[in-house]
Amino acid sequence: MAASDSCSMVAPEAANGEEFKVEVFASSSKLLSKLQEKWPGKPKPYPAMYSSVYGGILLDSAMMVIPIDDQMVNRGHGVFDTAIILNGYLYELDVHLARFLRSASNAKIVSPFPETTLRSILIQLAASSGCRNGTLRYWLSAGLGNFLLSPAGLTSSAFYAVVIDGGFLQCREGVKVITSSIPMKSPLFATMKNVNYLPNMLAKMEAEEERADASVWIDEEGCIAEGPNVNVAFITRDGELVLLAFDKILSGCSAMRLLQLAPKLVEQGSLKGVRVGSVSVEEGKGAAEMMYVGSTLPILPIIMWDGKPIGDGNVGELTMTLLDLLWDDMVAGPETQRIPVPYV
Repeated sequence: MAASDSCSMVAPEAANGEEFKVEVFASSSKLLSKLQEKWPGKPKPYPAMYSSVYGGILLDSAMMVIPIDDQMVNRGHGVFDTAIILNGYLYELDVHLARFLRSASNAKIVSPFPETTLRSILIQLAASSGCRNGTLRYWLSAGLGNFLLSPAGLTSSAFYAVVIDGGFLQCREGVKVITSSIPMKSPLFATMKNVNYLPNMLAKMEAEEERADASVWIDEEGCIAEGPNVNVAFITRDGELVLLAFDKILSGCSAMRLLQLAPKLVEQGSLKGVRVGSVSVEEGKGAAEMMYVGSTLPILPIIMWDGKPIGDGNVGELTMTLLDLLWDDMVAGPETQRIPVPYV
């Protein structure tokens, strides 16, 4: 076969009986041009990516790829986490990074870099991206090199990270949720932020099919667990903030931060108290207010569950107060929570 940018091979007949031809790329230049067509013009949604496979930061979206023989891709052996870039600051990066490494340890993945190096890479990536409002998502994979069930023969784990451009708004309108019929993850996997999000996605899709915004998982004991990718919290009829225990679900960084900040409202007399515990479905549906808590929200009011209103069916006043409390921390919190991005 003569060398050329690309050629075609005859494949089985298409459904309409016509011959379907598959393009074969014999050179990387033609393939790169094809990939670049996917993101025409600017701005690009992914302004920068880091790959330990490449050993550096990529600014061309077409090159932001993961090898097909990566264990995270073909076996689901990987963990991830996300930090927020807000107004040029990384919010709670250290907290998310610590959870990231706990997840990696539970998944038996050894990082190719120490925590300080991972932190430095992520800060440099954010700076190189030029993004001032977006998310910084990063992964640890067991490694690449084969399609086997064990990473035993792989030389090293792999670290990837990408900046996703996009701003954030306070979610002040209430949403509707349903009880999910999709089985939730067992505590071993639910408490580890791993890349297996098929149950989460099916739960979200189920809610959308029912014309709801999201769903709520119930554990085997009949207690409320979590949402597809968020924690759940309540305001009781007595004015107490209740977050659900983290023994069977992921310990959300925003939920943990809310637990640190909410006592201020107790001191001011707005809240009666703050606690972590179990909540039955009956107790939850009978609460005065209900909300999701997550990094990109940071709080989303829930006004209806399974077709029945929560409280009076309107966004709760205390929910909004808690939202403002977390939002203020995100935009003007202490240096321990906010790292300035050193843009070039």
